[in-house]
Amino acid sequence: MANFFPFTVVVMKNPFLCLEYEPVMENMGDDFYTEVFAAEFPQHILRFANYDLLPLLGIDKNTVTPDHWIEAFGKFRGVRPFLALKYHGYQFGVYNPHLGDGRGFLYGQVRGTDGVLYDLGTKGSGRTPFSRQGDGRLTLKGGVREVIAAEALYRLGVNTSRCLCLIETGESLWRTDEPSPTRSSVMVRLSKSHIRFGTFERLYYHQRPDLVKKLLDHVIYYYYPHVISSDNPYRQFYRELVQRIALLAAQWMAAGFCHGVLNTDNMSITGESFDYGPYAFIYTMDPSFTAAYFDYTGRYSYGNQPFICRLNLELLQKPLSLVIPKQDLEEELAYFDDLYGQYYRDLMLSKLGFKSLDDKQLGEELVKQTIILLKDSGYLYHQFFAHLTQDFNYSWHTDENLILENREINAANINHWRRLYHRCLEQFTRDELDEIAKTLHQYNPQIVPTKDIIESVWGPISEYDNWLPFYELLEGIKK
Repeated sequence: MANFFPFTVVVMKNPFLCLEYEPVMENMGDDFYTEVFAAEFPQHILRFANYDLLPLLGIDKNTVTPDHWIEAFGKFRGVRPFLALKYHGYQFGVYNPHLGDGRGFLYGQVRGTDGVLYDLGTKGSGRTPFSRQGDGRLTLKGGVREVIAAEALYRLGVNTSRCLCLIETGESLWRTDEPSPTRSSVMVRLSKSHIRFGTFERLYYHQRPDLVKKLLDHVIYYYYPHVISSDNPYRQFYRELVQRIALLAAQWMAAGFCHGVLNTDNMSITGESFDYGPYAFIYTMDPSFTAAYFDYTGRYSYGNQPFICRLNLELLQKPLSLVIPKQDLEEELAYFDDLYGQYYRDLMLSKLGFKSLDDKQLGEELVKQTIILLKDSGYLYHQFFAHLTQDFNYSWHTDENLILENREINAANINHWRRLYHRCLEQFTRDELDEIAKTLHQYNPQIVPTKDIIESVWGPISEYDNWLPFYELLEGIKK
């Protein structure tokens, strides 16, 4: 642990308790939340602290001790009130009016040094009125997995929330999907907003168009302020939300990431990826791959994610239509497929080393043939791009047969793919190949936390309380 907190501390006052928290959601009134208290835990061990996020909060990392993290985010002293947010949602296509923050709350909202308003939200902080039959806790493994997911997706360029800290809390929990008893934890997440599609859906359920408008005005003012001066701010908001969600879906797909549970209560109104439960990174290009063991029909499979995102945007039209003309919403959503397609092609071309190609048709064909190659060959998805990055060299510019020559790729279209890749390279001079190599390294990390890698990290924690592989994995992801 000493190596994980390598900073010389010069100030002992708790910087987290000195932040200028803004009561933005609190000022919305209790139509949107219930005030709650945090659970008291028998133990507090700081397992992860995201010092990289401290400059964004205006905090000098040299002023923070492990005890500061624990006091603020394990013992929850000094900040009141905590708000359990109210929302509903479509879960596996079925509307559920019995949701809300059941094991977390909005800890506080603070303005970043970039001028953006950020939420600090907890997970595993105890029971709330929305807990139903749950204990309001988070397993330690669940916390470890969420830390890894958020950091990996951030490095992959996905618009994601991130974990601020993870604290082990000393309780024994019983779960059906983990060997039990298992260890407990509490996590704090940093995100742009915890307002969900389901937050609006709840207001429609209660037939409160006045509150839909109030929430919509709030969202636009704080998260889409640039649309206020447009001719039609409400329509412009939805247009940009469609764009953000189309981009997010493309980012997941290019990253080879399957969220696992894309219920509408897991969709952020800012278009940000968050709440990582049974996620997984794919091994091969398999559209039917599912991350959640309980997704028996494959509703939230890897390949279905763009469709589900579009469907969730369509479902959101129901509450929004209380304020925005339905025709306006439908016309904006009609652009989703084209937007997603373009975002995905651009991201995949970047993974192939090309940030831009003058010949758009050639780029589209290369992406298409790359997907066919990956499907037919069964080549490991992340390994293919890692090998492309490792092997890339100047000789590929002159001889297409040298492209990935030492890799065994059993696909019928491999020679056609090599010709296409070579044709793309021919559009650049030899001196410009360095930029292609740089792009390959930027978009293709050598470490992607697939299930086996996560289990190899969790095993030492579970058996020996050895956290070194976990910290080494995070450092590898960072680099």
